[in-house]
Amino acid sequence: MTDTDSTTTGPLAPDDITADSPFTLPGFFDALAEGRLVAARCTECDEHMLPPRPACYGCGSRAVTIEEQPRTGEVISYTSVNRPPSAFDHLAPITVAVVELDSSARLTGRVDASLEDVTIGDRVELQVRDPESVDIDLDFDLSYEEDWPIHVFELV
Repeated sequence: MTDTDSTTTGPLAPDDITADSPFTLPGFFDALAEGRLVAARCTECDEHMLPPRPACYGCGSRAVTIEEQPRTGEVISYTSVNRPPSAFDHLAPITVAVVELDSSARLTGRVDASLEDVTIGDRVELQVRDPESVDIDLDFDLSYEEDWPIHVFELV
C-alpha cells in the first residue's frame, strides 16, 4: 500500500489510482489489516471520507489527503438488521450504527451489542477482527475480500 501522510495531496488524475492506493476500498482494508484506520480529507472543504475516496463527495475536489483516524467515537444513529447478508446470517439480528469518530469522520459498522443495549450518544471503540474469529462464512466472500478484516464497534 502506498503510504501517504497528512501533507500529501491525493491523486489528482484517475490514472494515478492503483489497486493498492489508499484511496480505494482494497487500500482501506489493507490499512485496516495493518491496524490503521484511515480516511480521506478534502483540503478544499475539510470533508472527511471514510472509507477514503479519490475525490470529495462534498465539493468534487480531487485535492484530498489520507489521515489516520481515531478509533473512538459516538453513536449518532443505529438500527437492527434482521436479515443481514448471507455471511452474517447466523449473527442476526445485527446492530448496525453510524459512528461519528472523534475526528468528525463518520463510519458505519456493526456494534457488538444487542439493539436494546445501544443508545444515541454511546461511546464506542473500533475493533479489527479476523473474519474467522467472528465465524463469518467465507464461502460468501468475493475472492478479493477473503483477506479483508472485519471492523466492529464495541461499547466503552
